[in-house]
Amino acid sequence: MQSFRLSMVPVGLVLATGLLLSGCANTPKDPTAGWTPEKIYSEAGDEAKAGAWDKAISYYEKLEGRAAGTALAQQAQLDKAFAQYKTGDKIQAVATLDRFIRLHPTSPAIDYALYLKGLVNFNDNLGMFSFLTRQDLSERDQKAAKDSFEAFRELSTRFPESKYSADARQRMTHIVNSLAAYEVHVARYYASRGAHVAAINRAQQAIADYQNVPALEEALAILVTSYDAMGMSTLRDDAKRVLATNFPESAYLKPEGKVKANSWWRLW
Repeated sequence: MQSFRLSMVPVGLVLATGLLLSGCANTPKDPTAGWTPEKIYSEAGDEAKAGAWDKAISYYEKLEGRAAGTALAQQAQLDKAFAQYKTGDKIQAVATLDRFIRLHPTSPAIDYALYLKGLVNFNDNLGMFSFLTRQDLSERDQKAAKDSFEAFRELSTRFPESKYSADARQRMTHIVNSLAAYEVHVARYYASRGAHVAAINRAQQAIADYQNVPALEEALAILVTSYDAMGMSTLRDDAKRVLATNFPESAYLKPEGKVKANSWWRLW
């Protein structure tokens, strides 16, 4: 019995060793193993130029690990965020930028990081096409727009002379105008379907939340027509006075100036 046990131990070791060697043999070889950080960065840049963003991200991640603590690793982190943005992975791009801002608060590239963070969440239509198809703008879309605004505001406040600040300020104006216009579009939608209480609420919300934006003219006009439809003449006249004071040349003040259900953004 003793000799039997002794003979079995080496067999087990051989099997385990064989499995281990087999696993090692199947491990893919890292082609960048002998590359310098500069070569990895160069290859990542070439992949990015070719539009191979996923490959570029892989190289940037390798570089972050191998050149940790260097200026090149910081640059790779920013470039990775941009590549993630280009692939549409906004969550990861923002996470990468937040990490960069947290780890390198004194970096000369903080202004760019903030600008890119705002750009990641920036949306030219801010959900307007969703409204055209009668789909409500999601909370995530609104949050993204507001997050974009906050990043641009921090950039323009902290770095007013940055080469990115002028564009950031223009985008902030666009965001505010678009969000206000969306609220008015929703109010118009409710008004066109006779839901005047809902229309009044959304129009009042736009007026309360946004100042000095073009959409407020129509918001006030919606209040006038909705109060009128509900027989609330005192509130109607108050809204009309505010409209006349702020927009004396408004077409809505003319006899034929009514809020139309079908406007330029409607496709039907």
